[in-house]
Amino acid sequence: MSTPALHGLAALTCSDKAFAGLVQRHAQPELDITAPDAARPFVVAALADHDRSPLLVVSANGREADDLTAELAELLGDPRAVVQFPSWETLPHERLSPSADTVGRRLAVLHRLAHPEGDPLRVVVTTVRSLVQPMAPGLGEARSIDLAEGIEIDFDGLLAQLVEMAYERVDMVGGRGEFAVRGGILDVFPTTADYPVRVEFWGDEISEIRAFSVADQRSQPEIDASTVRIHPCRELVLSTQVRARAAELAGEAGDDQMLSEMLTKLSEGIPVAGMEALIPALVDGEMQLLTQVVPDGTRVLILDPEKVRTRAAGLAETGAEFLEASWQAAAVGADAPIDTRGTAIDLEASAYRSLEAVRRATLRAGKPWWTISPLSSGTGDEVELELTAGPAPHGEEPEIKKTFAMLRAHVTGGGTAAIVVAGKGTAQRVCERLADAEVPSGLADPGATPEPGRVSVFHGTLRNGLVCPGARLVIVTETDLTGTRVASVRDGRKLPAKRRNQVDPLALTAGDLVVHDQHGIGKFVEMIERTVSGARREYLVIEYAAGKRGQPGDRLFVPMDALDQLSRYVGGEQPSLSKLGGSDWQNTKRKARKAVREIAGELVQLYAARHAAPGFAFSPDTPWQREMEDAFDFTETVDQMTVIAEVKSDMERPVPMDRVIVGDVGYGKTEIAVRAAFKAVQDGKQAAVLVPTTILAQQHLQTFSERMTGFPVRVKGLSRFTDAKESKQIIDEMATGEVDIVVGTHRLLQTGIVWKDLGLVIVDEEQRFGVEHKEHIKSLRTHVDVLTMSATPIPRTLEMSMAGIREMSTILTPPEERHPVLTYVGAYAAKQVAAAIRRELLRDGQVFYVHNRVSTIDKTAKEIATMVPEAKVVVAHGQMNEDQLEKTVAGFWNREFDVLVCTTIIETGLDISNANTLIVDRAENLGLSQLHQLRGRVGRSRERGYAYLLYSAEKPLTETAYDRLSTIAQNNELGAGMAVALKDLELRGAGNVLGAEQSGHVAGVGFDLYVRLVGEAVEAYRAAADGQTVQTEETAEVRIDLPVDAHIPVEYVDSDRLRLEAYRKLAAATDDDVVAGILAELTDRYGEPPAETKRLALIARLRLRCRERGVTELGVVGTSVKIAPLNLLDSEQVRLKRIYSSATYRATTSVITLPLPRTGGVGSARLRDEALIDYLTKFLITMKPLTA
Repeated sequence: MSTPALHGLAALTCSDKAFAGLVQRHAQPELDITAPDAARPFVVAALADHDRSPLLVVSANGREADDLTAELAELLGDPRAVVQFPSWETLPHERLSPSADTVGRRLAVLHRLAHPEGDPLRVVVTTVRSLVQPMAPGLGEARSIDLAEGIEIDFDGLLAQLVEMAYERVDMVGGRGEFAVRGGILDVFPTTADYPVRVEFWGDEISEIRAFSVADQRSQPEIDASTVRIHPCRELVLSTQVRARAAELAGEAGDDQMLSEMLTKLSEGIPVAGMEALIPALVDGEMQLLTQVVPDGTRVLILDPEKVRTRAAGLAETGAEFLEASWQAAAVGADAPIDTRGTAIDLEASAYRSLEAVRRATLRAGKPWWTISPLSSGTGDEVELELTAGPAPHGEEPEIKKTFAMLRAHVTGGGTAAIVVAGKGTAQRVCERLADAEVPSGLADPGATPEPGRVSVFHGTLRNGLVCPGARLVIVTETDLTGTRVASVRDGRKLPAKRRNQVDPLALTAGDLVVHDQHGIGKFVEMIERTVSGARREYLVIEYAAGKRGQPGDRLFVPMDALDQLSRYVGGEQPSLSKLGGSDWQNTKRKARKAVREIAGELVQLYAARHAAPGFAFSPDTPWQREMEDAFDFTETVDQMTVIAEVKSDMERPVPMDRVIVGDVGYGKTEIAVRAAFKAVQDGKQAAVLVPTTILAQQHLQTFSERMTGFPVRVKGLSRFTDAKESKQIIDEMATGEVDIVVGTHRLLQTGIVWKDLGLVIVDEEQRFGVEHKEHIKSLRTHVDVLTMSATPIPRTLEMSMAGIREMSTILTPPEERHPVLTYVGAYAAKQVAAAIRRELLRDGQVFYVHNRVSTIDKTAKEIATMVPEAKVVVAHGQMNEDQLEKTVAGFWNREFDVLVCTTIIETGLDISNANTLIVDRAENLGLSQLHQLRGRVGRSRERGYAYLLYSAEKPLTETAYDRLSTIAQNNELGAGMAVALKDLELRGAGNVLGAEQSGHVAGVGFDLYVRLVGEAVEAYRAAADGQTVQTEETAEVRIDLPVDAHIPVEYVDSDRLRLEAYRKLAAATDDDVVAGILAELTDRYGEPPAETKRLALIARLRLRCRERGVTELGVVGTSVKIAPLNLLDSEQVRLKRIYSSATYRATTSVITLPLPRTGGVGSARLRDEALIDYLTKFLITMKPLTA
């Protein structure tokens, strides 16, 4: 195991006499310590080294706990000995349950505390919320399941246990706390694991366990998962006793329908959201506090007692308010805190305790209670440590020089010094700067002890520097030097990528409209199985318009192996169903084709102009580029890495780049822009960043400036907030090339703006610009690189990029640790608004309150201020004067205000990671993508985001408003932007999006087919422009009807949508390798495919052979097989007579009739299944060998 990076530094610091004095007082039950904040991690390290029992460290909020945990993992000898005990994201009496991974991590810590053997804990870091919240008794002993290869375990018993532990049974595992069963294969995603695992059973023995990825559901052999521990998903395990108690109470619940419904569900073993609130009533024994479950002798250390005290009081108050405010939130069914006043259930036992009560209980149990604060209380009782905070120049160049001079004097005089930075590249650069300043220095190995006489530069995590006079040691950190907060959350723990695109089962429900490429628009009825001449096959039944008046609709049975012909219909309002036969559909399609050609022509001209224009080929990455990228605060997601690579390779090509990045709100698109701009500047080019709103310009300017500090790159902003004198200067500097990157609104597009050497234009939220601005941007496209970013893509760009004119990259992976936003839709109620605002203030968070009417916005703000007097409320809207608007937003950003009451001005790209509650009143009046954009403003940090979409209780909702709100409530998964854009297309009809003349065609053929047509037309033009010939005919449907039993049995894949997905993949396979890949995937996900499924793959291969030879029909007629059309040359006709003497060939129709051979002599059965497919494949290859 590698040594923690700062272990040697910690040992040296703790040898200072200040720490030695603390350790001598270890027996004191109470002690108040005064020391600078920077000393905390070292105080904890010194005590942890000395104490035999663990140390419980309590901070006021989650961010401090995260930071401290990260620092201690590098300071202590064994990083596994430090853990963080997370707190619930919900309040005890809410109708919401904490997330499965929070509960899993909590139970894992309690399990280790209860069973220290072999893996003891030395430090547990937690927040005051966990300290004062009572827990169900005996959680450390809560049963967990250990699985390992080779052990025997009762399979059905295991499933029953998982259900009891509140794991949810699904058909395809996509998140923590879910499991799926397929035959002898169990997929389960344990709450504490980074990846889900696939457990294969042989009878009751586990034969193999392997990790797999949620993305494509394929195994990941490179990850070792031979042993797995499964912790429950809820802190209330639905055991037999608990269920019996719930049944008993359900009888007593009286007329409270919600409560009795909840208890009835629990008594049947069904987990319910918010069931934790009932723990005191359902579980025997007293509730326990965290300080009661830690081992004897555990020392409790409170950081910042003043802050902790205030926080604990606030928690208790809001908790009580939630217990009273019985408030309703609809759509998601998350109703009030549980109202039990009229019943015999007392839930007070799970309410937050007061800090004083916890302190007394801890001391009574003989556990020391120590505090450490930067402020001295002046009573003389506390121990003051003789330590001071390290030098902090905060990015001021003269101050940095002074610091370096001070370090030089200190080390040449025999002192010791260390600088701790977060990035490897930064460490290199700090060494270079120290050398320039003639300070003796060098890079230190991980875990090394700093030596006197030089500055040791460490690569590690430490927030603040410290001066220890006793040890003659000075520590400086990167935050002190640059003044920017360095993020520590670099444990690189990847959340599995939630790429929803690879496994996208075609989820059809009865009544959905579908488009069949050959027959047009129909209605999906059902999925059925039929046996034809001994062969079982599955079909989708599609209903079309009736052929005759007054008759029922005609039905088409689509065999599963032709599924590639079907797609879901997305287009206008309810279209009319097509008629089977007839030429209507073909005409509609022909018209759409013609219209599409016109668009394609325009698009292709743009494309050709771009490809003909000489662009600039940027050079490969420089060392500086790598260093700047190293300093990124977060772990990049897989998608981000891919997109960054695509953008860079586009820039390095001589053709101007034109790429669209579609990524949901807050998925790290800005970081890609930062890297691209930096790359452009490395080659002496300028970069322009175009944004739709002034506020966004401010934010991007700050992000770009922060990421580029320390590099010789000049970043400026140009928007209506820039005063005239400054803008004139910036415009002059753009012309002379003194400015490298300019972030601005459409002012950048004004006439009279000249660039010295513009190389890259980045357009953010393109859909917000007006037509003439778009035209202007378009004219740039032919000679500079353009990178466009959008969250909900307007379908026009959605189309162009799908059709391959502009390269499109999508980012579908949410950044690390992001949770989906909890969305409530319900009628407006003042009490609930107040409770929602208070709950956010409790987390030190901020609230967006969207009120989209400027005339009444001030009145609304006053109402909120009276409802929640402790909140600082401020108003922002587009009609305010500019300075005031900028000041307001900047103030909110700097956390000077708690609630921002605003119009939808915030929907574009405001990135305030501390604002995690959004309340929208009159939500019924907003559009779908607006609602989605608004919701993307919250939940951007690691906190859980809440969105309350409220409609006025007086007015009834219109149907479309209802549709919109329910779409938003359903698509609350992360990355729902694309889904929302398609739904928007459905709701708005395609008219407003593509211009009226196109919309008719989209409505006629459906979006999916329309985009394919555009794609084909574009391909044709592109090829023509490149001087190649093109085939525009579509891939013909190949109908194969043979006595072959080929299907996917329900016993093999029992979920309809997953079966459809497998059928669709096989039907759409384009070559043999793809077919082989699909079989491998089926084997991995569902076990060895049965014979029928293998035959399905053989049919897919036979279809490919037919397609290569232009055969569209292959079917049995009586006792022979009809193959049509297959054009045979004279020589091939001779070969047919010679080899297959009984076959006949009709030259006029190119039809071959081939008698079905028998398996043996006369009277034996005819060939079928594998033998028949084999025979026909050989026949095709013999008759028409394809020349390579």
